[in-house]
Amino acid sequence: MNPSKTLTIHHLGDQRYASTNPAGQQIVIDMSAEHRIGVGPMDALMSALASCTMYDVVEIMDKRRTPLSAYRVTVEGFRAEGSVPPRYERYVLRHFAQGEGVSMEALEKAAHLSHEKYCTIGASLAAQIDIEVVIEPSGQTAEIGGEDS
Repeated sequence: MNPSKTLTIHHLGDQRYASTNPAGQQIVIDMSAEHRIGVGPMDALMSALASCTMYDVVEIMDKRRTPLSAYRVTVEGFRAEGSVPPRYERYVLRHFAQGEGVSMEALEKAAHLSHEKYCTIGASLAAQIDIEVVIEPSGQTAEIGGEDS
């Protein structure tokens, strides 16, 4: 199986990490106790889920010729009691949208199509994912922008 995407994540010090995609775009993941400059990993995951489904809903509504003039989603995560690590076992996404000719029925159908058929993040979270850990030897310290990136 060939990887379809590879990201490189660098430790910035403290509990901060920069994730860089092949195009050079970055997101800062920050778990430091004070003066956070980025989002936490679970916030990033929840944001990815919401933005993935929002993309689908916007596209579906545009194709139906009922574009959204305002749209937001809230994501609420529920953790499994007593689990270690304290994983999320349930997410509730609430869609709020408006636009000329946009009906609740059409919005509901678009959201369900996204969650059941199109959203890659949702499908990944709902599936069992194999995670392989490989430790590679490194002759030098990896630096941002260095040869290891």
